[in-house]
Amino acid sequence: MLVLVAPGQGAQTPGFLTPWLELPGLADRLSAWSDLIGLDLISYGTTAGADEIRDTAVAQPLLVAAGLAVAEVLGASPDVVAGHSVGELTAAALAGVLTPEQSLTLVRERGLAMAEAAAVTETGMIAVLGGEEEDVLAAIDKHGLTPANVNGAGQIVAGGTLAQIEEFKADPPARARLIALSVAGAFHTEHMAPAVDRLRTAAAAITPNDPAVTLLSNADGAAVAGGAEFVERLVNQIANPVRWNACMTTMADMGVTTMIELTPGGTLTGLAKRALRGVKAVPLKTPDDLDAAREALK
Repeated sequence: MLVLVAPGQGAQTPGFLTPWLELPGLADRLSAWSDLIGLDLISYGTTAGADEIRDTAVAQPLLVAAGLAVAEVLGASPDVVAGHSVGELTAAALAGVLTPEQSLTLVRERGLAMAEAAAVTETGMIAVLGGEEEDVLAAIDKHGLTPANVNGAGQIVAGGTLAQIEEFKADPPARARLIALSVAGAFHTEHMAPAVDRLRTAAAAITPNDPAVTLLSNADGAAVAGGAEFVERLVNQIANPVRWNACMTTMADMGVTTMIELTPGGTLTGLAKRALRGVKAVPLKTPDDLDAAREALK
């Protein structure tokens, strides 16, 4: 059983699209999508620096476009699809809930709205690796932070103001390692609430389809049968935690045997290797990884 997964913001690195543009048709696809959303995806994916692609309004459409373009090249027929955070917009298109063009139009609005919300207060995110989950969550709560990404495999990402994060760093949970993330704001927390209405307005113009394959939700890891319900979850997700641990639990319960992570792959397959023992996990980082992915499909 194959699950196709799409990573979230923070997975992008400078130049990650460069080798993919050598594949026939991929540059044309990205160029057409660039015209659609008014953002030069090719430039941002090849020559832009780390600070430029850290911009939420750039990173989010870039990730969705990259994932969708590479999924077309791969040509796999997954049994299950799921995305982490903004990757859910990639997953929605892979499942047929949205067209690629609808996903890109929505993610452009999402990125702009979240960037605007992030500019209101200085906020950020910090990853907590290890420690007892109960202790980690208690420490996050003690400092007024939100467990914004509960990723499983001993990883929780907290979000809040920079002042709260500094206090948390000075008083960390026992036996835990902290890593500050290079993101532009506290995503999936109350600080993103202003972005929700803007995305809801944009989504109201779209009539989604019901998913053609099993589509998992970040909210609780459940498979969502209705397209309209999934889009509503996408909207609410902006200001609510991502439960990737629950998504992986559902994958295990369903009997998933193979995971392929779309470009820029590595983050979600890394979690799977620790939390989904026995599942073959293949990240697509460059076109050289396509052979390994196709071999895993046999």
